[in-house]
Amino acid sequence: MKKKIAIIGAGLAGLTFANLIKKFSEHEFTLYEKEESLSLDEGYGIQLSVNGVKILNKIGFKKVNTEKFFHPKGVDFYSISNKKICDLDLNHFNTQENKYTTLKRSTLIEFLKDDIYTQHLRFGKRIKEVSKLKGKVLIKFDDNTNDLVDLVVVADGIFSNTRFFFEKKKNEPKFKKAIAIRTFLKTNSKIDINDERISLMMGKKCHLVIYPINKKKELNLVCIVRVKKYDPNNIKSSIDKVINQNSNLKNVFDGNLKYWPLYSTPKILPSSHDKVFYIGDAFNGFIPTLAQGAVQSLESANELFNLIKEENADIQNSYFKQRLERAEIIKKRSNFNFFVFHFSSSIMQTLRNFIIKFLVKKKGFLDSYLGSVYKNK
Repeated sequence: MKKKIAIIGAGLAGLTFANLIKKFSEHEFTLYEKEESLSLDEGYGIQLSVNGVKILNKIGFKKVNTEKFFHPKGVDFYSISNKKICDLDLNHFNTQENKYTTLKRSTLIEFLKDDIYTQHLRFGKRIKEVSKLKGKVLIKFDDNTNDLVDLVVVADGIFSNTRFFFEKKKNEPKFKKAIAIRTFLKTNSKIDINDERISLMMGKKCHLVIYPINKKKELNLVCIVRVKKYDPNNIKSSIDKVINQNSNLKNVFDGNLKYWPLYSTPKILPSSHDKVFYIGDAFNGFIPTLAQGAVQSLESANELFNLIKEENADIQNSYFKQRLERAEIIKKRSNFNFFVFHFSSSIMQTLRNFIIKFLVKKKGFLDSYLGSVYKNK
């Protein structure tokens, strides 16, 4: 049965869901975005494991210019002093059609918006009120427009404002006592790394990830640093915690820096409204230590779309059960990596490095720890 759907939020999850609806169904939909334009931050890189690339290929990702993305061959593990520990071969998880991919977020957004922008995307839309009307959901916006729909798909991020209108239980994101610092590098800034691979440098209460985001091998750097509280006026002290462990890293923080506190969703709660579904970070927010944030946005959009397309009789419970099981796996492994990457004790660091060096060569471990994540879909 043909449905009318409102999608709230034009990030990766919302745009992916919109593309799936447009390409593979007859349902009507409108994508509502509270901002006045799409965020196309040039220096913002993302990683897409094969489970995410497989979904994107369904909606035509192969048409993107190959110069605008990169297929890293593996992950190199380093100590914060830039001493290599071991390496992980990502080809173990790749297929001929779907390969681990890194790129600018703006490149992916440009691709996802192509078939949506003109007819289906509305900017400057902030919800003022929601109500039930004849078995449907009436959404009123603060510009005095409204929409009466069969389903509402909420994709407006970890601090979702839309949840406020539908949920009585609060589920406020929890500060992880860490910040992320991001910058964009034109070169490897004199660090001894392979610019065709993902480099993971682990230090005391911090780690850095550096990876190429296009065929020019321009590099995205993200540094995660433990802090007691987030002080945007004193980011230098956090950077100094890293540089004090390796003075050669000073150069990587000379560019245009962006920074933010890390949050995650403490509980994963079902929707209390049978017509309302949460996808992406609105469903559950992850810390970035498994590099699955973007991919889980794509997965949740794909899972919900499949259930709608199949006209599942118990769609709300089926979706929540499927997404909860998946999110719990990602959450536990992200939190475990967050713990292991930041050991302060030199003894624990040495032991960790020895264990990682051993495990990355074990096919059974790779298939269990990463393969079950990357090949799930």
